[in-house]
Amino acid sequence: MRPSESVLRPRPALLTLAYLAFISLGLPDAVLGVAWPSLRSTFGLSQAGMGAILSTAAVAYFTSGLLAGRLMRALRLGLLLALSTGLVALGLAGYATVPVFALFLVAACCIGFGSGAIDSALNNYAAQSFGPRHMNWLHAAYSVGAALGPVLMTALLTRGAGWRSGYAVIGAVLGALALTFLVMRRQWDAPVRDTGDAHAEAPTGSAFEALRRARVWLQIATFFFYTGVEVTAGQWSYTVLTESRGLHTAEAGTWVSLYWGSLLAGRVLSGFIVEHLGSVRMLRGSTALAVVGAVLFAIPSVPPVLGLVLLGFALAPIFPGLMSETPRRVGTDVSAHAVGFQVSAATAGVAVLPSLAGVIAERWGLAYVAPHIVACAVMLAVLHGVLSASADRAVTR
Repeated sequence: MRPSESVLRPRPALLTLAYLAFISLGLPDAVLGVAWPSLRSTFGLSQAGMGAILSTAAVAYFTSGLLAGRLMRALRLGLLLALSTGLVALGLAGYATVPVFALFLVAACCIGFGSGAIDSALNNYAAQSFGPRHMNWLHAAYSVGAALGPVLMTALLTRGAGWRSGYAVIGAVLGALALTFLVMRRQWDAPVRDTGDAHAEAPTGSAFEALRRARVWLQIATFFFYTGVEVTAGQWSYTVLTESRGLHTAEAGTWVSLYWGSLLAGRVLSGFIVEHLGSVRMLRGSTALAVVGAVLFAIPSVPPVLGLVLLGFALAPIFPGLMSETPRRVGTDVSAHAVGFQVSAATAGVAVLPSLAGVIAERWGLAYVAPHIVACAVMLAVLHGVLSASADRAVTR
């Protein structure tokens, strides 16, 4: 029996809190790409400056993920969620007000640390407590936030309100969510299942044992390239379309929002079909389609919306699918350690590959960013193919 098959229907109040938490994760994440041209002008930065923001936030995110287990024991999940969301709101307020770029990077640390605690704790909790359907839908909730963020920022920019106003509004929304989580923090302390069994089986293997398994390393590498593709496409497509291909602000912002919206739609749809099609088949098809979508976006003569939307749909089920399959692929005895490594690898992918795109744009031009996305998508498909060949030979789902 797969680990997810023993998970019964969670309480509605708990699911509502989980979905709100994932929305709060996604809301600020996709905004930087739309705000970047205006932000770069405000602080007088080069194209490579985006890498400094992403890397700073990613280091804080990575550190927070490593400390999430200790923080959960010290604060319990409910309070950790409230405080982390409040820290993200504080960082967004900093984005909206700081006068110098050095303080902007300090605010990025607040956002990264708060988001890392939310992401690590919730993914670990969901992997043990919810089934693959809710795992897909929880990440669809992330995409709700990721799709709404660029819409809001684009609307404010086209009305002349400025990029700081966009971050101020998003920060206010996150502040309200933090208060909600604080009031309802005890919901996480109650048993998660209707049976009253609140505890998943404790891992018996050590972190070193996990790192001795080749499949763990394949999962780590796959997560690294997955988030690299997703975030590079999301953060750089607006700049590529406006500054390299000459699209208007509103049009380019719409296509970027549709990219994040396709991630949302794909995750909602995959939640309905994953238990019928099977995670393995879905992952194989999705990694292949991601390459096709990236190639279409890289061809200037093809309408960019086609490549971005296909890429978004293809990427949609990959992260939750990989997370749900982790216990079976690497072993339940080390799966908790593997989940932590995967979140850290995903954070590293967010830092390294979009930052590399900035270096490529600075040195050779924005026209080379899309081929960089293609190369990362190919690596994602190859790595998952190797992982699937090793781990899924006996799987017929």
